Amino acid sequence: MLVMESKGEMQHLEFDIPSRGLIGLRSQMLTGTAGEAVMAHRFAEYKPWKGPIPGRSNGVLISKFGGVTTAYSIDKLQDRGTFFIDPRDEVYAGQIIAEHIKPGDLNVNAVEEKKLTNHRASGSDDSVRITPKTQLTLEECMEYIQQDECIEVTPKNIRMRKTLLNEDDRKKAGKAMESAAVV
Repeated sequence: MLVMESKGEMQHLEFDIPSRGLIGLRSQMLTGTAGEAVMAHRFAEYKPWKGPIPGRSNGVLISKFGGVTTAYSIDKLQDRGTFFIDPRDEVYAGQIIAEHIKPGDLNVNAVEEKKLTNHRASGSDDSVRITPKTQLTLEECMEYIQQDECIEVTPKNIRMRKTLLNEDDRKKAGKAMESAAVV
């Protein structure tokens, strides 16, 4: 912090922050100040690397299979996270479909269809209630992703995915990273 002074009812703060530390700061500032913050920045100089900047603490839900998502499967998974997809969206294996409520990633099946039987409970088929998806902008995706994730931008969609789409490849890479850290 370089400057901290009062200007009427407002506080004026000046910081020296690395440019990579600004990614995601604007949305956090607006949320923390209920939209009252005014932010401006400019490049000052190149400096040596100061160390890692902490990322998100929660994991993600990753699609285990490709296909079209169903309301039935999303309804069953809603208590595990906040979704970035809606029912009937096309997904592929390795795509990030939700933020997990706990640390650590979880592979889930969002394309599972309801098993059809002759037995029906009255009203149970209409009880699916799905919360609306969280729509992230490109900048929000950039602040959200971790080291092993990337953003896929197409004319119709902005999606996040794991760099390694195959679940087994991700496990092998994770074990390789653990063994390299031990040595």
